[in-house]
Amino acid sequence: MKLSKLAVAIAAILGAGVSFGAYAIDLYVDTKTEQIYAKPGPGRVHMGSFVRQDAQAKVPDNTANSAAAVIPVDKTDAAELTAVRRDIELKAKMMGARLTSDLASLEERVKETEKVHIEFHEGAPHFASKDGNFTFAINGRMQVGSQYNFINDVLPATGANLPNELNSGVTLRRARLGVEGTFYKIWDYKFEYDFSRGNGSVESGITDAFLRMNVTKPFSVKVGSFKEPFSLEEAASNRFLTFIERHMSVNSFVDNPNTYKTGIGANYAVPRFQFGVAFQTEPVGAWSAASTTVNAAGNNSRNNGSGDQGWEGIGRITGRPWMEDETKFLHVGISAGHTHVNTQYLANGTINVGPNQTGGGGGMAFFAFPGTNVDRTNVLNTGNLSIGNKGAPGSRRIDSYDRFGAESWLVHGPFSAQAEYLRTNINGQGYDGEHFTGYYGFLSYFLTGESKAYHVRNGAANRIKPKQNFQWNGSGWGAWEIAGGYDYINLNSGVVRGGKMDMVRFGLNWYPHTHVKIQNNITYVLNVDTSGSPIPRTAGFNNADLSSFLTQVQVDF
Repeated sequence: MKLSKLAVAIAAILGAGVSFGAYAIDLYVDTKTEQIYAKPGPGRVHMGSFVRQDAQAKVPDNTANSAAAVIPVDKTDAAELTAVRRDIELKAKMMGARLTSDLASLEERVKETEKVHIEFHEGAPHFASKDGNFTFAINGRMQVGSQYNFINDVLPATGANLPNELNSGVTLRRARLGVEGTFYKIWDYKFEYDFSRGNGSVESGITDAFLRMNVTKPFSVKVGSFKEPFSLEEAASNRFLTFIERHMSVNSFVDNPNTYKTGIGANYAVPRFQFGVAFQTEPVGAWSAASTTVNAAGNNSRNNGSGDQGWEGIGRITGRPWMEDETKFLHVGISAGHTHVNTQYLANGTINVGPNQTGGGGGMAFFAFPGTNVDRTNVLNTGNLSIGNKGAPGSRRIDSYDRFGAESWLVHGPFSAQAEYLRTNINGQGYDGEHFTGYYGFLSYFLTGESKAYHVRNGAANRIKPKQNFQWNGSGWGAWEIAGGYDYINLNSGVVRGGKMDMVRFGLNWYPHTHVKIQNNITYVLNVDTSGSPIPRTAGFNNADLSSFLTQVQVDF
């Protein structure tokens, strides 16, 4: 660093101004302003100690010219100033090197921070590495429902049986929290837990828990707990249903036996074609109509002679033979599956379930409720299809059942029409061609002009995005949808008297935001026939007159 003549002059004046008795003085230079100071301070560098010389050049007495006078500096002072300058330059270089090192370290830290990106997508936080090899997201949903039964005309209960009527109330229908993401770009995973699911056991709350390898963009293979590839309405998430509850045949043949089963599956999906196949065993968790374990811990613990698990092979093929764009298309599809059922007998030839029970030690049962969301009492019920002592006259045992489904879905702008037909055939000792059937159909229309959305991988309905979100100032009203449909199921066949029922339902849905949905349904049962049922509670609903008003508020991310 070069020192100006003014700085040298100031140094000389300071040297001349000290008392004669002072031997030396320490001087400091400000590295920015180049001003000389007698005391240390911020940004000041020590120049050295300076001694007054008697032989120092005299300053002219003419004070008028003193401001312009040139103060000579002897050789000793010049050498000292040169040394000071070199010292300052060396220290400046050292400070510069340290600053460069600090900046490099800071840049490395910034780069490390930039390796993870955090953003909000679909209403939830998403984390991703800079190279895209790893992603992580949190998902969840909460559905609060209510039910008011304004027509509730049923037969009175008899003996020690509970009343037959449906009950009004409010419930937390679903409360799910999960995580999902990818690693090394071709693998993805999902784990989801439902805090309101099952009978309270820990295992019963698990829905999805799988690992998937995306071999190509259309083709993937997964292993773990996941939904069966069966039925159009079942393939759609309950977040995207037109009505609050699924239709009776879908609930009875797919959802009630717990559609989340453990196994391995493969899926191929492109915009106009989808194919899914799976080999699965019984669901995780406490017993249900599809479980054979005798333990409270469910299929996670098959001790106490629970026997081998049941298994199934199942598949679904769908396509859009007519498609102009994502708002105008025709979807069609078929599903089929074979399920092997385990019936575990005790040593004395009996099984530990009776006709009023629906699982927990073997066999299988099918049941249905009338589209309600708080009181989902089984108005129809086949009872356990494995009944009686092993080999005894009149005993029956279900060994397997076969399911078939056909589906169609037309979307034309704001208009939509959807229908399905499902059939379940019963196979086993004491059965000869018994089968259950069900079908439904409904129409829907968006008053605000939106269209039903399509999920390519699932081949089913997807999230509705309003053209304008609701605004309190009236600039947006969200999306509004009206719907109406018919629903039928028959669980009477041969020796099985599970009952039959048909009903109509109407819906008004409001989507104030992409992630908020408010539904209102009216259900009216047209006919219930449970005559001949061996189950007292089911028989109590024969010719019942039932109608309910249902609501559900949903928030998801």
